[in-house]
Amino acid sequence: MATIGPASCTPDLLGQLVEAGMDGARLNLSHGTHDEHRERARLVRATEAELGRPIALIADLQGPKLRIGDLDGPVTLTRGEDILVAGGETGNDGELPVSPAVIGEVLQPGHEVLIDDGLVRLRVEEVQAGRARCAVVSGGIVTSNKGVNLPGVPIPIPSLTRKDMDDLELALELGVDFVALSFVRSAADVRDLRALLEQAGSQAHVIAKIEKAEAVDALVPILRETDAVMVARGDLGVEIGVAMVPLIQKGIIAAALERGKPVITATQMLESMVHQAEPTRAEASDVANAVLDGSSALMLSGETAIGEYPVESLAYMDRIAKAVEPSLGYRHQLPEASEEPTVGQAMSNAACDVAETLGAQAILVPTYTGRTASGVARLRPRRPILGLTHHDYALRQMALEWGVTPLLIPESADVEDLWRHSLETARKHGLVEEGDRVVITGGTAVNQPGTTDLIKVAVA
Repeated sequence: MATIGPASCTPDLLGQLVEAGMDGARLNLSHGTHDEHRERARLVRATEAELGRPIALIADLQGPKLRIGDLDGPVTLTRGEDILVAGGETGNDGELPVSPAVIGEVLQPGHEVLIDDGLVRLRVEEVQAGRARCAVVSGGIVTSNKGVNLPGVPIPIPSLTRKDMDDLELALELGVDFVALSFVRSAADVRDLRALLEQAGSQAHVIAKIEKAEAVDALVPILRETDAVMVARGDLGVEIGVAMVPLIQKGIIAAALERGKPVITATQMLESMVHQAEPTRAEASDVANAVLDGSSALMLSGETAIGEYPVESLAYMDRIAKAVEPSLGYRHQLPEASEEPTVGQAMSNAACDVAETLGAQAILVPTYTGRTASGVARLRPRRPILGLTHHDYALRQMALEWGVTPLLIPESADVEDLWRHSLETARKHGLVEEGDRVVITGGTAVNQPGTTDLIKVAVA
């Protein structure tokens, strides 16, 4: 995945990103105007049509994020000096405004105020009349709209702010495939967003971004409600401390895989490539470990949004992932009866076992919504997974699934028709050859979601 911004928003560059391995394009709604995002979405869809490859379009909502307000220019804070922090979009001379104004209600002496992912650190000394006098612990340059974190301090802001509601309206207009919800704190936050999507008749899936300690504590209930999760390591590191991020990352990925939910690992994957043509050895190891942990997708942020080497960044990440993935083991899982597995989960497990045992060329998954393909992908079989659907939205959503090649097939009248279309499409795209043995899993009740009940061994 790549974040689309000024550095990557031309037809030529988008085409190069897709050729380099981009499966999803993220619109970061914390920055830019609605017209800019409309143009970026238009270019993504045009590139998708030109290259004939599905690209998931993700709208990333800002969420209840504290940010520096409007400043006349950059402010340099020096260690040891004091600065007044005031709630609001603008402040008086000598003040640092932080929006929304609720910050003035929650700060107490001893609290930390972290700016720009913790690069600038303040400590609250005194609070009076909604203004906090803070000592500068770590100095630096502060500019407008930089993020602000208050580790361990509950912020009484709804999960969907007024800005988010406006941005969600834009996302629905653009027909995005995923909506990412920032600063999720509970399963209720996910339910609120899903209700709005369903009310609007949208097929978009919800991505819960795990970047607060509250979300880590409520991970299991959140996973029950969401369609996918993102390990948003930037704010997560600021909130819980960078030393804990690697272990928390592994735990989130493992929990998501157990429940068959795609998981995206994001933030500072190849940060040095914003200004350099090659990653550091540490960054290459970080990307590789995210793959080994079980990530379904990896996401670039500033590297492709504002970086000097957007295509090179994505190509390097793709190269590292391809170098590591062959070492992944098949995640054979036999659910216990106490886990109450669904028929679809049981069929996915069995289909993978049959494919591995027979050395099948591929696993064909005709699916209405893409859920069955997700169930197969969670097991990381050592066979290509072909997700076949007649729905464009499912095609694009499967683009973010691990190891799944999404393919469009005609709508089928019956199960025999479905098998025929699936085999013909797989052969047409050169993914299987005539005479290859394949495993097909799907439902005999075609065009009905959630009816997977069959495994078929066939010859292409």
